[in-house]
Amino acid sequence: MTEGVLTPDDASRLYCVEVHLFGARNSRTVGAAVWRVQRLARTAKLEMYVRRCDVLDTDREQLTEWEAHTVGHRPPLRPPRPAPGLRVRLRRKCAFVRAHVSERRGRHDTGTFVTGTPSEARRLARMGVPTGAPPRSDVDVRALQGREHHHVVKRREEDLSRRHHRIFAWLFAMTFCAVVASHQSGPRMWVWCVLAATCLAGGAWSGSRIYLSGGRGLSVFTVLVAATVLLAMTLIPASSKARAWTPGQLAVLTAVVITLIGVRLLIRQWTLGEWLTWAAPLVFTVLVSLVVASGSVLHTLYADEFGIDPADLEVPGIWQALAAAKLLSFLSLALFVPAGWGIAKHVHASFLRPAEYLNVPLYVLVQAMVIGLVAVLAVNNANDAATAVKTAAEKHKNTPPYFGVEPEWTCVEPTVAKARLNVRGGELHPGRPYLSFGVAGGDVVLWDADAAASFKAPIGQLRLLPAKDPRAACGFPTRKWEQP
Repeated sequence: MTEGVLTPDDASRLYCVEVHLFGARNSRTVGAAVWRVQRLARTAKLEMYVRRCDVLDTDREQLTEWEAHTVGHRPPLRPPRPAPGLRVRLRRKCAFVRAHVSERRGRHDTGTFVTGTPSEARRLARMGVPTGAPPRSDVDVRALQGREHHHVVKRREEDLSRRHHRIFAWLFAMTFCAVVASHQSGPRMWVWCVLAATCLAGGAWSGSRIYLSGGRGLSVFTVLVAATVLLAMTLIPASSKARAWTPGQLAVLTAVVITLIGVRLLIRQWTLGEWLTWAAPLVFTVLVSLVVASGSVLHTLYADEFGIDPADLEVPGIWQALAAAKLLSFLSLALFVPAGWGIAKHVHASFLRPAEYLNVPLYVLVQAMVIGLVAVLAVNNANDAATAVKTAAEKHKNTPPYFGVEPEWTCVEPTVAKARLNVRGGELHPGRPYLSFGVAGGDVVLWDADAAASFKAPIGQLRLLPAKDPRAACGFPTRKWEQP
């Protein structure tokens, strides 16, 4: 095969090696295959050189699927002579419609399944088989996916998948630009609108080429419907209390999607060495996350902002679980590093090499940095929630809840004399409304908005009433406990 091409050498052997790679086909695919063979040669202590490398097209074709059915129920194609009248023509038209509907419902199916072009499918359905069934001429075929697929020629599997991903990317970019435009004004809004329209045009163009031939109108219509649904979901609030999406929320969603895609690509192409390098730290990170989140860290940070013991909040278990899920969503940032590595390996970047050059200590160091960042995010989340409550309390307005903790404006009336009232951490003024964080362990936890401090008192010595207006005094009459 190489006679006259390579210099003959009796000590040499020529091998044809097929290398299977998971990833995108591009100019770096050949380099990745060459490097894979060279690495195996070094591992086996062989003097081996790659003299030529070609990319093989192993993508599978997708043939249209058909179901065979009989045609004896169809009316004759030629009308009777002489030319029929209007009633006869209408009757024939109704007969054709009934025959078509019954065929689509599968009433005349023979149970034979074939694939291929329309002409191939008909010939396959009518041919005889070695089992003894004779050829038939009274059968026809119908496309399983619908009438419009009679003239559609599908692309190969991986090619079609890439085009679907491309359409998704265009539509997601369009949605992001539209959301940013909705939060802008003036020339900036028009710039983002033009970008959104450009992305929509790119998605429609990609949709028009989703099939090798045929089906363009239906594909473009599907892309436009999907774009309309995405815009409606992101720009129109679901209810009067809900809010439309913000650019920050879409950015977080983009990061989550990219992380999931990257981790999937990484796991799909893992070798044993990479399992040892990446899986162990990942499992460690998840376990640590679960242990940390089980203690309701966010509620602890939130209570610390008010100087309250976390045990005094008595948060229901379902809200503790949701707070833990929120913290785990922060800790999922630790997956960014392996996700980026998985995407880089998928595109066969020439400057990357397998994970044997990365070690566990380096990975743990990176994860520690990410977890430190997550700790900052958790503290900021609790601080922002507490700040929102304090700001509303200073203005004597309704306060927002936080994972099951719902501070409520409450009027507090003592039921015992002043000398017997056991108030810890502050001073109680019955005419002033307080923020109540609930009752726990027989004590009610109150927040004094004027003094910006919290205190506790036994619930058995108080009578709690909802404050009708946080800005107005409670108006309790003078009690015996106020007398010296």
